Amino acid sequence: MRIVIAGGHGQIALRLEQLLTARGDEVAGIIRKPEQAGDLLASGTEPVVCDLESASLEDVVKHLENADAAVFAAGAGPGSGAARKETVDHRSAVLFADAAERAGARRFLIVSSMGASHEPPPDTDPVFAAYLRAKAAADDDIRARDGLDWTVLRPGRLTNDPGTGRVKLAEHTGRDEITRDDVAAVLAALLDEPRTAGRTLELINGDTPVAEAVRVIAAERG
Repeated sequence: MRIVIAGGHGQIALRLEQLLTARGDEVAGIIRKPEQAGDLLASGTEPVVCDLESASLEDVVKHLENADAAVFAAGAGPGSGAARKETVDHRSAVLFADAAERAGARRFLIVSSMGASHEPPPDTDPVFAAYLRAKAAADDDIRARDGLDWTVLRPGRLTNDPGTGRVKLAEHTGRDEITRDDVAAVLAALLDEPRTAGRTLELINGDTPVAEAVRVIAAERG
């Protein structure tokens, strides 16, 4: 497959790119800064410089032409304020989805967040609350689309611990941690399983091998 990843220099994206290129997929990663290109090239990923906060729809469509799938793994990141949660985590996701539809890249995965399914509690840090609301708005927009075979993945609290290859993947998992390695492995497996389209899934550390966890979810759709 040819797969285009938004947020191509993010921690999950870099792991996913390495997995996909290692198995023979053609991968392009959208990055904001030219100096990030070397990290993508190291895994055989094509770097594409494009700032989704300022790009036009036509610009992004060009980067998705001939793509079989698109993955939105971008985020404003720690240290950014509430305004950039809206422009990156929400509006850039919508732009990327618009472009995927226009380009005919139907398979679409978005990395969301645990907690995006409901309004944040009143005592939530304001910036984190803005992040959750932005993620929820992006998820809602994408889930309303008939032109994409979408899957929304909502990981628990992310860690940089080594991946175990074992997870819990379900519509509702309860709160826990998940390694970035294992998030990337699940994304790679979801790309291969079209029967997981139309699902919103939570992901935490667990006991089930990644491939089996994805097969179980797929089997629920027959």
